[in-house]
Amino acid sequence: MAKKRLEMVFKNQKDKTSKLSLDNPKEDVAEADIKTAMENIVAANIFETADGDLVSVVSARIVSTDVEEIVL
Repeated sequence: MAKKRLEMVFKNQKDKTSKLSLDNPKEDVAEADIKTAMENIVAANIFETADGDLVSVVSARIVSTDVEEIVL
C-alpha cells in the first residue's frame, strides 16, 4: 500500500528551517495551490516554533512510501 505525505518547508525567525507535514494530500493538488497555502500560513502567523515564527516559504515536496505488511 502506497502512502503519500506533503512536506512543506519554511524558514523561521532564526533563519533555520521548519517542516510541516500533511498525510494523504489530494492527488491533483497543484503547485500553485501549495505555494498559496504556504504563503497564507506565513501571513496568518498561526504557528510558532522553538526558533520563532515562520517567516518565509522555502520548498515543498510530496513523499511516497510503499508499505508492505508482513503477516506473522
